[in-house]
Amino acid sequence: MNHQRTKGELLYGRQPIIECLRAKRRTMYELHILSTAKPSSMLDEILAEVRKKKIPMKQCNRRQLDDLTSDANHQGVVLRVSEYPYLSLTDLINFLRKREDDSLVLILDHIEDPQNVGSLLRAADAAGVDAVVLPAKRAAGITPATVKASAGAAEHVKVCLATSFIDCIKTLKKEGLRLAGLEADNSETYTQTDLTGPLALIVGSEGKGMSQKVRENCDTLLKIPMSGKVSSLNAAQAGVITLFEMQRQRNSK
Repeated sequence: MNHQRTKGELLYGRQPIIECLRAKRRTMYELHILSTAKPSSMLDEILAEVRKKKIPMKQCNRRQLDDLTSDANHQGVVLRVSEYPYLSLTDLINFLRKREDDSLVLILDHIEDPQNVGSLLRAADAAGVDAVVLPAKRAAGITPATVKASAGAAEHVKVCLATSFIDCIKTLKKEGLRLAGLEADNSETYTQTDLTGPLALIVGSEGKGMSQKVRENCDTLLKIPMSGKVSSLNAAQAGVITLFEMQRQRNSK
Protein backbone atom coordinates (compact mmCIF):
# COMPACT_ATOMS: atom_id res chain seq x y z
CA MET A 1 0.00 0.00 0.00
CA ASN A 2 1.22 3.52 -0.82
CA HIS A 3 2.00 5.10 2.56
CA GLN A 4 1.23 8.59 1.24
CA ARG A 5 -2.35 7.50 0.62
CA THR A 6 -2.93 6.50 4.21
CA LYS A 7 -1.32 9.28 6.25
CA GLY A 8 -2.69 12.73 7.00
CA GLU A 9 -6.38 13.58 6.77
CA LEU A 10 -9.03 14.20 4.13
CA LEU A 11 -10.31 17.69 3.41
CA TYR A 12 -13.52 17.88 1.41
CA GLY A 13 -15.57 20.56 -0.29
CA ARG A 14 -14.41 22.97 -2.98
CA GLN A 15 -13.99 26.12 -0.88
CA PRO A 16 -12.03 24.41 1.94
CA ILE A 17 -9.72 22.77 -0.59
CA ILE A 18 -9.16 26.03 -2.47
CA GLU A 19 -8.27 27.80 0.80
CA CYS A 20 -5.91 24.99 1.78
CA LEU A 21 -4.14 25.30 -1.57
CA ARG A 22 -3.97 29.09 -1.23
CA ALA A 23 -2.69 28.99 2.36
CA LYS A 24 0.20 26.64 1.49
CA ARG A 25 0.52 25.49 5.11
CA ARG A 26 0.04 21.77 4.60
CA THR A 27 1.65 19.06 2.52
CA MET A 28 -0.74 17.83 -0.20
CA TYR A 29 -0.61 14.11 -1.00
CA GLU A 30 -3.42 13.31 -3.42
CA LEU A 31 -6.60 14.76 -4.91
CA HIS A 32 -9.62 12.50 -5.36
CA ILE A 33 -12.06 13.95 -7.89
CA LEU A 34 -15.46 12.81 -9.09
CA SER A 35 -15.05 11.51 -12.63
CA THR A 36 -18.35 13.13 -13.68
CA ALA A 37 -17.76 16.46 -11.91
CA LYS A 38 -19.15 19.42 -13.85
CA PRO A 39 -16.66 22.20 -14.65
CA SER A 40 -16.81 25.40 -12.57
CA SER A 41 -14.50 28.29 -11.78
CA MET A 42 -13.79 26.83 -8.32
CA LEU A 43 -13.01 23.39 -9.70
CA ASP A 44 -10.84 24.92 -12.43
CA GLU A 45 -8.80 26.75 -9.77
CA ILE A 46 -8.36 23.54 -7.76
CA LEU A 47 -7.23 21.58 -10.81
CA ALA A 48 -4.86 24.33 -11.94
CA GLU A 49 -3.18 24.42 -8.50
CA VAL A 50 -3.02 20.64 -8.26
CA ARG A 51 -1.32 20.41 -11.65
CA LYS A 52 1.03 23.28 -10.81
CA LYS A 53 2.08 21.58 -7.57
CA LYS A 54 2.24 18.18 -9.31
CA ILE A 55 -0.09 16.61 -6.75
CA PRO A 56 -1.22 13.10 -7.77
CA MET A 57 -4.85 12.98 -8.89
CA LYS A 58 -7.28 10.06 -8.87
CA GLN A 59 -10.64 9.83 -10.67
CA CYS A 60 -13.37 8.35 -8.44
CA ASN A 61 -17.07 7.58 -8.62
CA ARG A 62 -19.54 9.10 -6.16
CA ARG A 63 -19.74 6.01 -3.97
CA GLN A 64 -15.97 6.01 -3.51
CA LEU A 65 -15.97 9.68 -2.46
CA ASP A 66 -18.93 9.10 -0.16
CA ASP A 67 -17.04 6.24 1.49
CA LEU A 68 -13.88 8.36 1.90
CA THR A 69 -15.80 11.14 3.66
CA SER A 70 -18.46 9.10 5.50
CA ASP A 71 -21.14 10.60 3.24
CA ALA A 72 -20.15 14.22 3.94
CA ASN A 73 -20.98 16.97 1.43
CA HIS A 74 -17.71 16.66 -0.52
CA GLN A 75 -18.89 18.46 -3.71
CA GLY A 76 -16.96 16.00 -5.83
CA VAL A 77 -13.46 16.72 -4.47
CA VAL A 78 -11.41 15.29 -1.61
CA LEU A 79 -7.81 16.27 -0.86
CA ARG A 80 -5.51 14.18 1.31
CA VAL A 81 -3.23 16.52 3.26
CA SER A 82 -0.91 16.55 6.26
CA GLU A 83 -2.38 17.20 9.70
CA TYR A 84 -3.39 20.69 10.75
CA PRO A 85 -0.37 22.92 11.64
CA TYR A 86 -1.19 24.00 15.19
CA LEU A 87 0.97 26.53 17.03
CA SER A 88 2.48 25.67 20.39
CA LEU A 89 2.09 28.18 23.22
CA THR A 90 5.73 29.22 22.68
CA ASP A 91 5.02 29.78 18.97
CA LEU A 92 1.96 31.86 19.84
CA ILE A 93 3.79 34.09 22.34
CA ASN A 94 6.70 34.65 19.95
CA PHE A 95 4.27 35.57 17.18
CA LEU A 96 2.35 38.05 19.37
CA ARG A 97 5.56 39.68 20.64
CA LYS A 98 6.62 40.43 17.06
CA ARG A 99 3.38 42.22 16.23
CA GLU A 100 3.45 46.01 16.04
CA ASP A 101 -0.30 46.50 16.48
CA ASP A 102 -2.43 45.58 19.48
CA SER A 103 -3.01 41.83 19.57
CA LEU A 104 -6.48 40.28 19.39
CA VAL A 105 -6.83 36.63 20.41
CA LEU A 106 -9.95 34.46 20.46
CA ILE A 107 -10.07 31.77 23.16
CA LEU A 108 -12.65 28.98 22.92
CA ASP A 109 -13.36 27.42 26.31
CA HIS A 110 -14.15 23.76 25.50
CA ILE A 111 -16.58 24.27 22.62
CA GLU A 112 -17.45 20.79 21.39
CA ASP A 113 -19.45 21.35 18.20
CA PRO A 114 -17.27 21.55 15.04
CA GLN A 115 -19.95 23.72 13.41
CA ASN A 116 -19.62 26.31 16.18
CA VAL A 117 -15.82 26.23 16.09
CA GLY A 118 -15.92 26.55 12.30
CA SER A 119 -18.27 29.54 12.45
CA LEU A 120 -16.04 31.27 15.00
CA LEU A 121 -12.91 30.63 12.95
CA ARG A 122 -14.60 32.09 9.89
CA ALA A 123 -15.55 35.20 11.88
CA ALA A 124 -12.08 35.37 13.44
CA ASP A 125 -10.51 35.50 9.99
CA ALA A 126 -12.96 38.18 8.83
CA ALA A 127 -12.59 40.30 11.97
CA GLY A 128 -8.80 40.37 11.94
CA VAL A 129 -8.13 38.08 14.91
CA ASP A 130 -4.42 37.32 15.23
CA ALA A 131 -4.75 33.85 16.72
CA VAL A 132 -7.24 31.40 18.22
CA VAL A 133 -6.63 29.20 21.27
CA LEU A 134 -8.28 25.80 21.70
CA PRO A 135 -7.95 23.32 24.59
CA ALA A 136 -6.22 20.08 23.63
CA LYS A 137 -8.85 17.97 25.46
CA ARG A 138 -12.66 17.87 25.65
CA ALA A 139 -13.13 20.28 22.75
CA ALA A 140 -13.55 20.24 18.98
CA GLY A 141 -10.25 20.61 17.17
CA ILE A 142 -9.49 21.59 13.59
CA THR A 143 -10.91 18.54 11.85
CA PRO A 144 -12.02 18.33 8.21
CA ALA A 145 -15.58 18.99 9.45
CA THR A 146 -14.39 22.14 11.23
CA VAL A 147 -12.52 23.31 8.12
CA LYS A 148 -15.67 22.76 6.04
CA ALA A 149 -17.80 24.68 8.57
CA SER A 150 -15.31 27.56 8.46
CA ALA A 151 -15.55 27.71 4.63
CA GLY A 152 -11.80 27.11 4.62
CA ALA A 153 -10.95 30.05 6.91
CA ALA A 154 -9.33 27.62 9.35
CA GLU A 155 -6.54 27.14 6.80
CA HIS A 156 -5.51 30.79 7.19
CA VAL A 157 -6.07 31.39 10.92
CA LYS A 158 -3.26 30.70 13.41
CA VAL A 159 -4.54 28.23 16.01
CA CYS A 160 -2.78 27.30 19.24
CA LEU A 161 -3.65 23.95 20.78
CA ALA A 162 -3.17 24.45 24.53
CA THR A 163 -2.20 21.32 26.42
CA SER A 164 -2.59 23.25 29.69
CA PHE A 165 -5.53 25.55 29.02
CA ILE A 166 -5.47 27.61 32.24
CA ASP A 167 -1.69 28.05 32.07
CA CYS A 168 -2.09 29.32 28.51
CA ILE A 169 -4.68 31.89 29.61
CA LYS A 170 -2.49 33.04 32.50
CA THR A 171 0.51 33.34 30.16
CA LEU A 172 -1.45 35.55 27.75
CA LYS A 173 -2.47 37.70 30.69
CA LYS A 174 1.17 38.05 31.77
CA GLU A 175 1.98 39.09 28.20
CA GLY A 176 -0.28 42.10 28.65
CA LEU A 177 -3.55 40.95 27.11
CA ARG A 178 -6.75 41.84 28.92
CA LEU A 179 -9.11 38.87 29.16
CA ALA A 180 -12.75 39.59 28.28
CA GLY A 181 -15.19 36.74 28.79
CA LEU A 182 -18.72 36.44 27.45
CA GLU A 183 -21.07 36.00 30.40
CA ALA A 184 -24.83 36.58 30.57
CA ASP A 185 -25.02 37.69 34.22
CA ASN A 186 -23.39 40.53 36.19
CA SER A 187 -21.55 41.74 33.10
CA GLU A 188 -20.89 44.93 31.18
CA THR A 189 -22.76 45.56 27.94
CA TYR A 190 -20.37 44.67 25.14
CA THR A 191 -20.95 47.86 23.13
CA GLN A 192 -20.32 50.05 26.17
CA THR A 193 -16.98 48.44 27.06
CA ASP A 194 -13.60 49.47 25.68
CA LEU A 195 -12.53 46.54 23.53
CA THR A 196 -9.42 48.14 22.07
CA GLY A 197 -5.82 47.44 23.07
CA PRO A 198 -4.23 43.99 23.53
CA LEU A 199 -7.22 41.74 24.22
CA ALA A 200 -8.33 38.11 24.36
CA LEU A 201 -12.02 37.33 23.94
CA ILE A 202 -13.13 34.15 25.70
CA VAL A 203 -16.21 32.30 24.46
CA GLY A 204 -17.58 29.61 26.77
CA SER A 205 -18.84 26.17 25.83
CA GLU A 206 -22.32 25.29 24.66
CA GLY A 207 -24.70 25.14 27.61
CA LYS A 208 -22.14 25.51 30.40
CA GLY A 209 -20.44 28.74 29.35
CA MET A 210 -17.03 29.55 30.79
CA SER A 211 -15.57 27.33 33.47
CA GLN A 212 -15.09 28.80 36.93
CA LYS A 213 -11.28 28.82 36.64
CA VAL A 214 -11.44 30.64 33.33
CA ARG A 215 -13.96 33.15 34.69
CA GLU A 216 -11.73 33.90 37.67
CA ASN A 217 -8.94 34.97 35.33
CA CYS A 218 -11.09 37.38 33.33
CA ASP A 219 -10.49 41.11 33.64
CA THR A 220 -13.87 41.96 32.13
CA LEU A 221 -17.15 40.11 31.67
CA LEU A 222 -19.29 41.06 28.68
CA LYS A 223 -22.96 40.53 27.90
CA ILE A 224 -25.10 40.99 24.80
CA PRO A 225 -28.49 42.46 25.80
CA MET A 226 -31.48 40.34 24.76
CA SER A 227 -34.87 41.75 23.73
CA GLY A 228 -36.67 38.59 22.67
CA LYS A 229 -38.24 35.71 24.55
CA VAL A 230 -35.20 33.45 24.13
CA SER A 231 -32.76 34.29 26.91
CA SER A 232 -29.45 33.81 25.09
CA LEU A 233 -27.60 33.26 21.83
CA ASN A 234 -25.51 30.18 21.22
CA ALA A 235 -21.75 30.30 21.70
CA ALA A 236 -20.92 30.89 18.04
CA GLN A 237 -23.51 33.64 17.55
CA ALA A 238 -22.43 35.53 20.67
CA GLY A 239 -18.76 35.23 19.75
CA VAL A 240 -19.29 36.43 16.19
CA ILE A 241 -21.29 39.49 17.29
CA THR A 242 -18.65 40.47 19.84
CA LEU A 243 -15.74 39.97 17.45
CA PHE A 244 -17.23 42.42 14.98
CA GLU A 245 -17.88 44.95 17.75
CA MET A 246 -14.18 44.64 18.61
CA GLN A 247 -13.31 45.22 14.97
CA ARG A 248 -15.61 48.27 14.82
CA GLN A 249 -14.04 49.85 17.89
CA ARG A 250 -10.50 49.19 16.68
CA ASN A 251 -11.19 50.60 13.23
CA SER A 252 -12.75 53.77 14.69
CA LYS A 253 -9.73 54.63 16.88
